[in-house]
Amino acid sequence: MSTRFASPTGFLSRSRTVAAPTWSRWLVPPAALSVHLAIGQAYAWSVFKPPLESSLGLSGTQSALPFQLGIVMLGLSAAFGGTLVERNGPRWAMFVSMACFSSGFLLSALGVATGQYWLVVLGYGFVGGIGLGIGYISPVSTLIKWFPDRPGMATGIAIMGFGGGALIASPWSAQMLGSFGTGTGGIATTFVVHGVVYALFMSMGVLLVRVPADGWAPKGWRPREAATRRLVTTADVSARNAIRTPQFYLLWLVLCLNVTAGIGILEKAAPMIADFFSGTSMPVAAGAAAGFVALLSLANMAGRFGWSSTSDLIGRKNMYRVYLGVGALLYLAIALAGDTSKPLFIICALGILSFYGGGFATVPAYLKDLFGTYEVGAIHGRLLTAWSTAGVLGPLIINAIADGQEAAGRSGPALYTTSLYIMIGLLAVGFVANELIRPVHEKYHERPRQENVAGKGQTV
Repeated sequence: MSTRFASPTGFLSRSRTVAAPTWSRWLVPPAALSVHLAIGQAYAWSVFKPPLESSLGLSGTQSALPFQLGIVMLGLSAAFGGTLVERNGPRWAMFVSMACFSSGFLLSALGVATGQYWLVVLGYGFVGGIGLGIGYISPVSTLIKWFPDRPGMATGIAIMGFGGGALIASPWSAQMLGSFGTGTGGIATTFVVHGVVYALFMSMGVLLVRVPADGWAPKGWRPREAATRRLVTTADVSARNAIRTPQFYLLWLVLCLNVTAGIGILEKAAPMIADFFSGTSMPVAAGAAAGFVALLSLANMAGRFGWSSTSDLIGRKNMYRVYLGVGALLYLAIALAGDTSKPLFIICALGILSFYGGGFATVPAYLKDLFGTYEVGAIHGRLLTAWSTAGVLGPLIINAIADGQEAAGRSGPALYTTSLYIMIGLLAVGFVANELIRPVHEKYHERPRQENVAGKGQTV
């Protein structure tokens, strides 16, 4: 192995993070949460858009570039860095995430202070985006190994933090901009504070995270007994082999279509509810629309923990049947009801967004069920390219059709009816893809280490 890709030594090495026999596994979710709550700040980037536009003379498109590049780098770094995360361990990954995410803010501060916006794009978008991707996948494999009996709940706790990070970051950022000012000096100071505080907060995860010793298992848990239920395997599949299986691509499609359906509403939530009821006797005011967006964020966050925990009880395949099947029915209810019932619209939208969040949080456990724990973090990183695809596809469908309908002179629910039926069709396709998922064929399984030496045998 070249020195460039050699495993880290010293404090960051995987061997230094092996837990003692008395270590409590319940200390690992807070470690993961400290990282995900921090990088979840990405969803609060819109707070910085107006002051950046006014102080640096940017257009709306230009001010969105750091966020857009950050999401692109999240997907790319998760996909290409997943194997390194598995090899080097969660402490190394969390440290890399912390260093990139925090230095991204510091570079952005320098860019704003000197009037060099390209430094903001480079700092927050490119460098910070690497921190987003590595940080997002850093605890997944470790949590699943600590909680083989409740993997959905464990990953749901961490990924809930990513969905809820903006609930902390948005008011905090707005308060700092109000105190420091919205000129270049105030924005730069706010970025510096973000960089320093997030570095301190994420360091809690770096210091606290541990991996279980080889052969560790929760008391009373029997892996082979668990494997008889709900499409769970006791074998392991490498990341290289996983992308050769039909199961990987079926699950990629399932995640992509579920996210497409949710993000379509999330991205256009405020104008959508306002448009839907603009022609009624009780139109939705701007303040109420903003409150609706906040409710959707809470549903997104709650779904990540609630539904993923439920998947531990009913199984991952059944859980995705709910996400996709019930989600399609909720979209149908919105399309058929039109502007006749505001409560129905809100309840259905909250359900769809809870399924959106739950889909993110449940998929690592689904991967563990199919491919084992061997390189589940690396496989998860590759699967997140479905998120990048959906992030383009969902808003494009909703916005393009709404713009076309508006140009044709239509208004109200008619702006969205066609796109709602398209979402129903996409969820139906995802439902079928989920039904086609079967256990992974044993030819893709890793051979046990002792049998590799003998050159024969397979994992069962």
